[in-house]
Amino acid sequence: MHIHILGICGTFMGGIAVIAKQAGHRVTGCDANVYPPMSTQLAEAGIGLVEGFGEDQLKLGPDLWVVGNIVARGNPLVEAILDEGEPYVSGPQWLAENVLAGKWVLAVSGTHGKTSTSAMLAWILEDAGRQPGFLIGGVPRNFGTSARLTDGAFFVIEADEYDTAFFDKRSKFVHYRPKTVVLNNLEFDHADIFADLASIEDQFHHFVRTIPRSGLIVTNGGDHALNRVLERGCWTPVERFGVEGGWRALGKGPEHFTVDFMGEGQGEVRWELLGEHNRLNAIAAIAAARHAGIAPSQAIAALGNFRNVRRRLEVRGTAGGVTVYDDFAHHPTAIAATIAGLRSKVDRSRIVAVLEPRSNTMKLGVMKEQLPASLAGADRVYCYTQGLGWDARSTLASLGAKASCESDLEALVTAVSAEARPGDHVLVMSNGGFGGIHGRILERLGLRVT
Repeated sequence: MHIHILGICGTFMGGIAVIAKQAGHRVTGCDANVYPPMSTQLAEAGIGLVEGFGEDQLKLGPDLWVVGNIVARGNPLVEAILDEGEPYVSGPQWLAENVLAGKWVLAVSGTHGKTSTSAMLAWILEDAGRQPGFLIGGVPRNFGTSARLTDGAFFVIEADEYDTAFFDKRSKFVHYRPKTVVLNNLEFDHADIFADLASIEDQFHHFVRTIPRSGLIVTNGGDHALNRVLERGCWTPVERFGVEGGWRALGKGPEHFTVDFMGEGQGEVRWELLGEHNRLNAIAAIAAARHAGIAPSQAIAALGNFRNVRRRLEVRGTAGGVTVYDDFAHHPTAIAATIAGLRSKVDRSRIVAVLEPRSNTMKLGVMKEQLPASLAGADRVYCYTQGLGWDARSTLASLGAKASCESDLEALVTAVSAEARPGDHVLVMSNGGFGGIHGRILERLGLRVT
């Protein structure tokens, strides 16, 4: 079958493309914005890309159009597909019907940590010889790809609450019918489609309703929003993490901690990841893997070899004594956690935070009042203001002289490069390509005469 995917360069739809190709289908796709790592992954998979959404793509004559949620009514190709009565389906529905049916699905949901926790869980299963399939919203370094189809019984999926498609406004995760579920945390996000936190809680409750009584919900016991969701009705056994009487990560070492379950030590994780948020992700993954038959001791050993996910405090290079990192953080809570994690490693060395508020929620300014506190742990802050619908300078004024704003990318590169000095750590945070700023800063630092 020939499948043509609209919005193929998003992490989810790009993963669908890879899986469909591995299933033996001919796969092509189109998108307007192309940047690594997804563009690289698609090219390596031999998947043809068309730039834009021109209706002339009808001439490709695919058997099925798979439509991503980035594509809306008014899109010329969508309008042509509808006019011609062509067969189309959403990505989540295609995945559910053609891949997930008959699998033991392990779904990881929540506002933060979905990608990292999914990657940890997939690696634990892989290390235990279970050969899981997976679809993750990032590229786990242990695998080198964001998606994989196997003959194994297990499939790990990052379960997103974003809407499904222009014709299906339910959250993606209601399609997946998982047996094992991680509920990591729940905050207000996606302000472009959700009015408030309560409306997101509604979708999470719909998700909970799809989990069988033979399944397991692993939930953050300290998250009030998730507790409200479960109080509305739950028909599945629940294990909590982050609280007494459940799964806990004990110890304050930045790169090691003890796993405890109901007062009994399960072993010690020693790894390279940083931050309390990653410790919580780890114990959630260990608990979910236990439900799939992997002993905690085996999961703990596997995490010792976990190499993280690309764009999660990923070192992009060092030049002139300055280390430059790339991180996906784009929500105030994630920004604060990332800075805190890096601080635990670098101690008193300077952290220069460079932020692009790029997500729809951030562009709308819904979370702007939380930004100063989330960035307070950095020694110097730069904010890229191009395309924002709010005044970043006034918002960050409480940070005083340590905060600067730039609307021109080249001016931003120049300012950060001039600011950085040997021993500094430049932390670049964005959920997009950010104009290749990481490489541009490194190049400028490498050319600098000291």
